[in-house]
Amino acid sequence: MTPLIEVRDLHFHYEDGTHALEGVNFVLNAGETVALFGANGSGKTTFVLHLNGVLHGEGSIRICGIPLSKETLPAIRAKIGLVFQDSDEQLFMPTVIEDVSFGPLNLGLSAEEAMAQAKAALEQVGLDHALNKAPYHLSAGEKKRAALAGVLAMNPEILLLDEPNTFLDPPGTNNLIQLLKSLPQAKLIITHDAYFAAAVANRAVFFEKGKLVAEGTVREIVERFDWNYPDFAADLRYSAQRRF
Repeated sequence: MTPLIEVRDLHFHYEDGTHALEGVNFVLNAGETVALFGANGSGKTTFVLHLNGVLHGEGSIRICGIPLSKETLPAIRAKIGLVFQDSDEQLFMPTVIEDVSFGPLNLGLSAEEAMAQAKAALEQVGLDHALNKAPYHLSAGEKKRAALAGVLAMNPEILLLDEPNTFLDPPGTNNLIQLLKSLPQAKLIITHDAYFAAAVANRAVFFEKGKLVAEGTVREIVERFDWNYPDFAADLRYSAQRRF
């Protein structure tokens, strides 16, 4: 089976000479949810921004079997949906329904088709009651779901999420966990939150100084790199049993 994401020997450095990625290799298969751990500045976000062509390094990237290039970028961006850490950076239209339908319209759908896909996506995330609300009137959890709906309306095969539970309270985080687990798309999730990762991911990788240095289960990575708080190991076992 062709991997949804296949990255080989990816290198990238910024204009000031900083080496942000050094020889990264990574594979994401259908149905997987993978957590990306690592300290701030370790290369996680830089890596993710290569997958939809925002940044361009040296190496090989294939998305759903398609080599990433300038010519294939539109097709690849139709397959990958990126949800920003700060939902306010993603929501910019006067109403929620206008915001969510913006992407499908840009894909060339008719207004009627775009509206239908937007309504379906909002229903999927449980926000169909807020179609005509202004995004700034939404709670943090609702904003996150609206931003996710805007991505889902474009029918991507892969979801990239940058610290998705930032700004969310515990009920909002639990609702997001349930929502993400219900979605069929493969997912890459940048997070510092080991509890959150344990609830949604079946695999984890660890970035360090621009290198992907380890992969395994969430528990293996958390314990190997001490990516936890006191007594986390016991809580993780409980969390894995509950699975929210």
